[in-house]
Amino acid sequence: MTKDTPPVHIVGAGMAGSEAAWQLAQAGCPVVLHEMRPLVKTDAHHTDGFAELVCSNSFRSDDYELNAVGLLHEEMRRAGSIMMEAAEVARVPAGGALAVDRDIFSDYVTKKLTAHPLITVERGEVDGIPPAEWDNVIIATGPLTSDKLGKAISNLTGADELAFFDAIAPIVYRDSIDMSVCWFQSRYDKESAGASGPAGAGKDYINCPMTREQYDAFIEALLAGEKTEFKDWEKSTPYFDGCLPIEVMAERGHETLRFGPMKPVGLTNPHAPDVKPYAIVQLRQDNALGTLYNMVGFQTKLKHGEQTRIFRTIPGLENAEFARLGGLHRNTFINSPNLLDGVMRLKNDPRLRFAGQITGVEGYVESGAMGLLAGRFAAAERQGRAVTPPPRTTALGALLAHITGDANAATFQPMNVNFGLFPEPEVPRDENGKRPRGKAKAPARKRAYTSRALRDLEGWLTPQAEAAE
Repeated sequence: MTKDTPPVHIVGAGMAGSEAAWQLAQAGCPVVLHEMRPLVKTDAHHTDGFAELVCSNSFRSDDYELNAVGLLHEEMRRAGSIMMEAAEVARVPAGGALAVDRDIFSDYVTKKLTAHPLITVERGEVDGIPPAEWDNVIIATGPLTSDKLGKAISNLTGADELAFFDAIAPIVYRDSIDMSVCWFQSRYDKESAGASGPAGAGKDYINCPMTREQYDAFIEALLAGEKTEFKDWEKSTPYFDGCLPIEVMAERGHETLRFGPMKPVGLTNPHAPDVKPYAIVQLRQDNALGTLYNMVGFQTKLKHGEQTRIFRTIPGLENAEFARLGGLHRNTFINSPNLLDGVMRLKNDPRLRFAGQITGVEGYVESGAMGLLAGRFAAAERQGRAVTPPPRTTALGALLAHITGDANAATFQPMNVNFGLFPEPEVPRDENGKRPRGKAKAPARKRAYTSRALRDLEGWLTPQAEAAE
């Protein structure tokens, strides 16, 4: 690269934007990093530092052998992540989790980026779609994207493709659902729009039946369950009728859910064909692999422990394992499966690349990971190299594939990294040719995911490093 090489512009210096800037600069590409704070403030940030953590100081589990987010940590470390470097400097005791001192973390990232000779920081709001002369742009403005830029993105992508309020329903691992109780069927055997479920046309939903007694107890538990409160800066955002929390619907009347998402019409339980269920909970396939199922209409403000307790009273979900629990909060994210190509560029304006939480990933680490990929992709473009996504068997690749095509665009909601996003691994057999069973089965399966991921990541990183030299 030369001094005349045009810079890559990055809008937003949060987790994703800061990581993208670092990856680009370390690859030898000049960067202009645009951050509106402190000239334009948000309702949640308290400083003008980069990568400020506003909700939590935890990056969750750091176990890269048995945990998907721990695996993502390790992949990012091996890819030269500034976030992981800062986390080690700012680390505080947290058992098996990776937690940091927020001020030390942000201060480290800010100093490293502002001191880098290839990074120029410009303070001020980017209040519209970047000008045409910015030929390579990463938009990483996060959940608190400014109103002006948010409206510009909405106008560019279509009003229906941008969400300003995040209504999240729980997602259950398919293999934890008891199919001796539940069954596959669409109401009136109609096939839903888009790809049908693994059971075939007209069987796109998993159905969990309830008796009247079970339904009554469920409603009572919903009403009594402990709820989370909106943050001050979320309270002005109203509910939408299309995404009311289930407990709010239950407050409107004991039978409301039976005439809403839990209506039992058009379905017949093959396990008890002569018994009509009083209510039914439906789960819809949530990813192309068929490993994750979304609880239809179950967005909620129940606290996470309450969700697990109450939802496991639903017949067939007694042993449910959740890839994601529900929530409702202010957010800004685009419908990435509809809008982005496989390397995170906007399909109708490929000079614009999106990264971080605005792409529909959930969590600090996931946001940083998408910034890491966006920075690497933009650097490859600027240097005339092939832009190659990481293998889908890696945590980076699985998360990228989810937001750029694997997720169901019609029900797309922010997602943390989890093993349900990965292709199934081959679990090694023992010396007798047998696969692990009982308590040994789950950890063996997780190690199969993680060992494969790190092996495949190395195969991706090595040629990338050689090409950049």
